Amino acid sequence: MRIDKFLKVSRLIKRRTVANDACDAGRISVNGKSVKPSYDVKIGDVITIGFGTKALSAKVLSLQPTANKAECAEMFEIINNNN
Repeated sequence: MRIDKFLKVSRLIKRRTVANDACDAGRISVNGKSVKPSYDVKIGDVITIGFGTKALSAKVLSLQPTANKAECAEMFEIINNNN
């Protein structure tokens, strides 16, 4: 699954276009490397999202093409939330 779609389905980022723009701006990294929106996410990857001076790290636990509100929380585990 593409990273922009994963971020939208898991509700880490609200819209896919916003996730796409964040990847293009270099604010999304996987396992320490900046990625493009077409990067294929794998189970076990650690995604870091930069929000200005803040950062959020989450580990991918499952990949689902669609998810309701209860299921999306099971798709990732928050590792580090630097607010």
